[in-house]
Amino acid sequence: MKSLSKTISVISLISGTIVGVGLFALPYIALQVGFWTMLFYFLFLGGVATVVHLFFAEVSLETPDLKRFPSFAKIHLGSIGEKVAFFSTIFGLLGVLLSYLIVGGGFLNTILNSFWSGVSSFGGIFVFFVLGSILIFFDIKYISSIEFWGLLLFILVLMALFFVGLPFLKVDNLFIGTLTQKNFFLPYGAILFSLWGAALIPEAEEMLDGQKEKLKKLIPFTILIPVIIYLFFIFVILGVCGQNTTESAIGALSNFFPPYVLNLALFFGFLTCFTSFIALGLTLKKVFWFDLKIKRNISWVITCFVPLFLYFLGLQDFIQIISIIGGVLLAIDGILIIFMHRKIRPKQFKILRYFLILIFIFGIIYEIVYFVK
Repeated sequence: MKSLSKTISVISLISGTIVGVGLFALPYIALQVGFWTMLFYFLFLGGVATVVHLFFAEVSLETPDLKRFPSFAKIHLGSIGEKVAFFSTIFGLLGVLLSYLIVGGGFLNTILNSFWSGVSSFGGIFVFFVLGSILIFFDIKYISSIEFWGLLLFILVLMALFFVGLPFLKVDNLFIGTLTQKNFFLPYGAILFSLWGAALIPEAEEMLDGQKEKLKKLIPFTILIPVIIYLFFIFVILGVCGQNTTESAIGALSNFFPPYVLNLALFFGFLTCFTSFIALGLTLKKVFWFDLKIKRNISWVITCFVPLFLYFLGLQDFIQIISIIGGVLLAIDGILIIFMHRKIRPKQFKILRYFLILIFIFGIIYEIVYFVK
């Protein structure tokens, strides 16, 4: 029974964290490129993410506990690898937390306004920030429990949206988008972002104390569950809303569903962002605490307050934020993981490693060029 509990906790932690804010950009992107293109990207990048996560699981099993990504890079790649890892990890996680704050806080603000009119536009973000910051103090066992129940409620709400929206659902809406040379690579950064959970693997390994050999067996399930959820979410939102699909997905539901269904969907959005905000906030806090040797309370302050500060600076376009994070910063993490894996398995997967590095390098170039334009 204890073994089953650990297995569920690990899958819930990684899958529940992966299913985050990137979800809400996917129906709008599918509207631009069509469902089949999205399916191709999920199959392709799902395979890429699974292999890289498996590589990192092997690295994690060969690395002392209570270490996070930058320390992994230092142990296996030296000081240069450590510096690059600190850059990608810290800025990547700060950007992710900012995106959760923007979208999750926006959902919560709409919910609060439905009960108390006159709530300021910052009200929901402030409440989201306060609650999330408090819970980041908790130990990982509490976070894993939150992720489990959050993922379960997420699935139940998604099923409710499907059945209530069934009368409005049109399969033809899935194929409105037209694939062109200009938009073919549009899904890359957002989907890679939406499938990435490598930062949680060291946490998961620690949770499997005494059963660490199970970690690699669980990794494929932690990617497969989000892929299924994402495709179903795209099917429901795009199938119902069609051309009315918005960048944050849920906003368009007000045109088709009664207010109580819209509030349910908003709660589902808030819950998804909130649980991931907590888990990744805890991970970033431990990077500052364990790896940079910054005092625990100061690590918490940096983790929670910097994203809020960035929001006030005007960084509020969440699709642009997740595309840069996915296409550039997470790609850098992926390359570092591949080099670390080469250190511990130098004679294995040579061609596969070169192929994955080329994919990540191309993605970095594309996202930077697209962002500059």
